[in-house]
Amino acid sequence: MLFAELAAATEDVRAEPGRKAKVERLALALRGLAPEERRAGAGYLAGAPRQRVLGVGWAALQEPPPPAPAASLTVADVDAALDRLAAISGAGSQAARRAELAGLLSRATASEQAFLTAVVLGDLRQGALAGVLGDAVARAAEVPLKDVRRALMLRGDLGVVAETALREGAAGLAGFRLEVGRPLQPMLASTAQDVAAALEKTGPAAVEWKLDGARIQVHRDGGDVAIFTRTLDEVTPRLPEVVEAALALPVRSIVLDGEAIALREDGRPHPFQVTGSRFGTRAPNHAIPLTPMFFDVLHLDGEDLLDRPASERSDALAVVPQRVPRGSDGEAVLAAALAMGHEGVVVKALGAPYEAGRRGSAWVKVKPVHTLDLVVLAAEWGHGRRQGRLSNLHLGARGPDGWVMLGKTFKGLTDAMLAWQTEKLLELEERRERHVVYVRPELVVEIAFDGVQTSPRYPGGVALRFARVLRHRPDKPAAQADTLEAVLATRS
Repeated sequence: MLFAELAAATEDVRAEPGRKAKVERLALALRGLAPEERRAGAGYLAGAPRQRVLGVGWAALQEPPPPAPAASLTVADVDAALDRLAAISGAGSQAARRAELAGLLSRATASEQAFLTAVVLGDLRQGALAGVLGDAVARAAEVPLKDVRRALMLRGDLGVVAETALREGAAGLAGFRLEVGRPLQPMLASTAQDVAAALEKTGPAAVEWKLDGARIQVHRDGGDVAIFTRTLDEVTPRLPEVVEAALALPVRSIVLDGEAIALREDGRPHPFQVTGSRFGTRAPNHAIPLTPMFFDVLHLDGEDLLDRPASERSDALAVVPQRVPRGSDGEAVLAAALAMGHEGVVVKALGAPYEAGRRGSAWVKVKPVHTLDLVVLAAEWGHGRRQGRLSNLHLGARGPDGWVMLGKTFKGLTDAMLAWQTEKLLELEERRERHVVYVRPELVVEIAFDGVQTSPRYPGGVALRFARVLRHRPDKPAAQADTLEAVLATRS
């Protein structure tokens, strides 16, 4: 199949407002893939190349070569090129990656370049990622959707599941099993404003502390331990303290879901950046150990527990001493979690199975939302769906000697908001530097965020975590924006 056909399918899906129409269009594209292209092609449609780590970022894609006049690239051509790109390492690797990427882009038409750029950067934004594509796989292969979802849960690779479903049908999907040592997609939580609203979604439930740690999935089979991240990457060598804790359990085999978190001596958490830095380093700093805290068990001593209700899985978790605190009085649990410096709580339906990869109503997280009124200092031109729009906002607070930048965000912006802010910011433009438009500091935006962390990247020494735009505030003068002092006051 020509790569251009996948790019066209993506554009069609982006233009379709309804889920059913998106599924039908994606199913049509999946059926058109040659058998050897199915794994890679399904990944491209979901915005996730088969080669998980490519080693390239936005800088390598800022100035693409002139597009090809006609489509000639096949899906197999792109897959082979990304294989070569992912394999590049060692001295001069950055230049070699740029050259390989430029060679691939030079063979792509303008629409293919836009699609390929979005896939490589993980910024497809066509309204049909893994969830909708799972439905499309079921439609294309004419198999029950529940079979596809379960296979995705157990295998964690949409491309492999699509390839199997299209080749072998339901019988092939039935071959996927929980394997100790192979990671599963993690179950996810939806959100609610308060505990009462969460309980309306879940029904009878237990309430657990929501820790601001790094999600881990721990597999033990005898003396072998493997630890995986929420993106299913293995990080076992980085976490010897978690390996030690797993080996100390009185079990033969187990699969656990939980968090690794850096705690102070009094049991309160360090800022997330301490956990993140320790979790990400390949040379563990034992001066900052990570404590594993588990909240679910998916397999125990030869028995799979995925389909058991949460209450039974909780009973089975009693074998593990490092458990996330939980209780039945939601407000009391929330108060205790916040008092210890944690994010909030997760309300979990007692009768629900473990639905890996799903963000449904069985798990609902509740945490206080921080908001600030900040000023836009600059904005970057978007790409992909946001081509031609000013997207990534540079955010600033009022400091004692002028505006202090706190970070950037493009999250939370609808198409209507993008169009409005582009027009408004161009009216405020002062100068341009490459893809950045610097503006007069006049437009106020209301920003929601999860916390403030120390950051040497910005003059104020801090940055916002998970900042997203709630709304523009053209009614509010910049002089009434929040100060750096107010921002610092939100730190725990």
